[in-house]
Amino acid sequence: MDIKNASIAIATDDGVTVSSHFGRALFYEVLNLSDGKVVKRERREKASHLIFASEGTDGEHNHHHGEAYKQRHQMMVSPILDCQAVVVRGMGTGAVEHLRGANISAILTGLHTIEEVVHAIATDTLDNDPRRIHQH
Repeated sequence: MDIKNASIAIATDDGVTVSSHFGRALFYEVLNLSDGKVVKRERREKASHLIFASEGTDGEHNHHHGEAYKQRHQMMVSPILDCQAVVVRGMGTGAVEHLRGANISAILTGLHTIEEVVHAIATDTLDNDPRRIHQH
């Protein structure tokens, strides 16, 4: 994948920082890139574990099993089906697998801000660290 010419979603709570946990992030900052430069940027709502917890389910601990688990990941991924990658600081194995099934690459980074991610893409220094996948 040529990430310099792609649409990427960055999981965030505030539009500035990269979320440390995909499932808890409130938004996506979707960046359309051309030659590593942002040509369009928009914020999209994202379902999070907090929403599932408010529905009376234990969104933090029991979301890892069964059909409800798959439906939650589908809800989280559906706003970004037009993106080629998601950038986040950490996520669980189930989310990685669900993204892969939707043909979206998961990029797990130690970078803290969206600005740092954009710079890393432009300079070909954005690394994917699989050690940031949460094991459940």
